[in-house]
This record gives sequence, C-alpha cells and structure tokens, in this order.
Amino acid sequence: MNFERPVSEDDLHGYVDDRLAPGRRAEVEAYLEAHPEIAARVADYRSQNEALREAFAPAAAAPIPPDLNLERMVAAHRARTSFAGWRLAASLALTLGAGATGGWLVRGMSNPPQAGVAALSREAADNYKVYAADRARPVEISGEQQAVLTEWISHRLQRPVATPDLTSAGYNLMGGRLVATAHGPAGLFLYQNAEGVRLAVFVRVMGERDRNASMANHDVNGVESVAWADDGLGYDLAGPVQAGALRPIANAVRRQTLNSGEIRD
Repeated sequence: MNFERPVSEDDLHGYVDDRLAPGRRAEVEAYLEAHPEIAARVADYRSQNEALREAFAPAAAAPIPPDLNLERMVAAHRARTSFAGWRLAASLALTLGAGATGGWLVRGMSNPPQAGVAALSREAADNYKVYAADRARPVEISGEQQAVLTEWISHRLQRPVATPDLTSAGYNLMGGRLVATAHGPAGLFLYQNAEGVRLAVFVRVMGERDRNASMANHDVNGVESVAWADDGLGYDLAGPVQAGALRPIANAVRRQTLNSGEIRD
C-alpha cells in the first residue's frame, strides 16, 4: 500500500490514543500489518496505557471532596468578598516581604528534577510503583526470554544494554519491558527474591551534560534508589530496600554494565 506521507512516531501514538482521522487510521493499520515489529511496539504502548489507567483508577473513581464542591466554593468566595479589602493589603505586604525567599523555596519543593540522575531516579520510582505492584502482568517479556529482552531494549535505546544478573544477591530476573519517559524510551528490568520483594533496574540514554555521574542515593516518595551514569547510559536500582542494603547490589550492577571489576565513583 502506498501512503500519502510516511507513518511517523506521532501517528503511532495518535493511533494508540484514538486521535487519528478515519482515513489516516486505516493507513496506519495497513502499515502495522506490513511491519509486525512496529505492531508489537504499538501493542506495548497500549499495555502501558492500560497499566497507567488501572494504577490511577481508584483516584479517578473517588468522590469529589466536599471542600471542592463548586457551589460551596462560590458561596465561600462571596462570603469572603465583603471583608476581603483589608486582608488584601495585608496579604500584599506579606508577599512583598517574604516573596524573595519563600517563592524560591516553594519553587524548589513543587518542581520535580528535570535533568541528571535526580530526574532518572524519579522516573525509575514512578515506573517501579506502576509495574512492580502489578501481580498480573508486571513484565512484557519474561526472564526466560532474556536474550530477546536485551536485544529489544538495546535496539530501542540504540545502545548495547546488558541485562544485570542479581542472583548473587538473591534476586531472580522476572523479565522487563520498554517504558516511556520525558527523555525518551527507557528499559525496565524487574527482579524478585524468595520473599517476594521486587527490585527494578531502570536504564535510559542521558543528556550530554549528564553522560557520567557518580552514584547517588535518592528517596522518591518512599522508593529507595541508587542512580549513576556511565558513558551516556544512566542506570537506577530502585526498590523497597534501605539504601545501605541497596548500594552493594547497585555496585554489582555497575560492575556488570561496565564489563569491569572497578567502580568509578
């Protein structure tokens, strides 16, 4: 089939999100039939969307808190307007006095890290929470297909990626999947020990400024992690394990991914 224009990555995401016009959707479907490897990736996008919907379904289904009821908010606003004039002046004075310092403090607290291993750790923790808690389908490719998993993630990251072996620490490979981040695709490898505790090794390509970074411990909303970067690849080991116990495992992962016995801190 000849296409009026090439099928782009935006077309694939639009197809997954049901945002394409009928004619373009038919073209993308024909393209996927002719390219089974791309169709498999699109199927993975769909499974990721379903997992995210399931993860956030309880919050979406929860009733709106009374304080956020629109009628109550309007009534409260009208009640406040009658005596708000003097409070406005006081508020402006406080804002001018405290804004220089307080504004920067709030900015630092509300904005998540955008780059470096801190951003890597947040992405790893977010994906860990979604997939490690999934008892039905935590991985897309099982550990029995390790070679396929390694090749798939290496191909998508356009870099050779090793699948770490954590058996010496008591964790067996469950499998893994490709996930999406604001910085491009990333690989997620999941491991589990005899007690059912799960760890994740998260890997993606880093920006040029962050291509090498020493190991750093992070705690992102209760998920402990150790993150670092070597030669443009960033790694993060995440899980519900105290940092002191996580660090030796991270060292082992780093040795394997460096193909060397030396740790470069």
